[in-house]
Amino acid sequence: MTTHEKLRPPLVLDTSLFSNPETQQFFGDSVDSALLRFLEIARENDLQLFMPVSIYRELSNFATPDVLKAFRRDAVVRGPDRYSIQVPATLLSSFIRDLRNRVNQGLRIAEKAIQSENVPDNIRRVRERYRSALRSGIVDSEEDFDVVLMAKEVGGAILSADEGIANMAEELGLEVLSAADFIDRYANQEGEA
Repeated sequence: MTTHEKLRPPLVLDTSLFSNPETQQFFGDSVDSALLRFLEIARENDLQLFMPVSIYRELSNFATPDVLKAFRRDAVVRGPDRYSIQVPATLLSSFIRDLRNRVNQGLRIAEKAIQSENVPDNIRRVRERYRSALRSGIVDSEEDFDVVLMAKEVGGAILSADEGIANMAEELGLEVLSAADFIDRYANQEGEA
């Protein structure tokens, strides 16, 4: 396997790449322009693109039908094979342990809020802290899990801005690229052979 082939694994894409303003800016000033620029870079580098159907549905809430058609010409959009993919039990054990700790942390946040005064401020603060405690840095949706499963299935790298996806993927030994990593690796190679 050449270095060229090693640097070009199949890429499994997450919606956050195009919908998160911090990552979208690497490609364009709107979801549509970001998607089109991304596809242009992918074509120039002969990259294989995969996206779970669940993520494509999310993306369809942000992109126009014409741009989605262009995307479908270049990317494989399908669900991961949930029946064949094996995930190590240690990953699930770790996930369950982390989830229990997060629920307990959420309960402590709620208890403190009940004990304090100034109800309107508390509700806002509790929501922010509770969401952070329970959802930050963890795979918290089937869509996120589909990205990880598909990457494992196709032996690909994940392109995402989602911290939870990155954490689980890294536990499974999968490569995770940020938008900046992608640009550095693929868009800044003009003139290289």
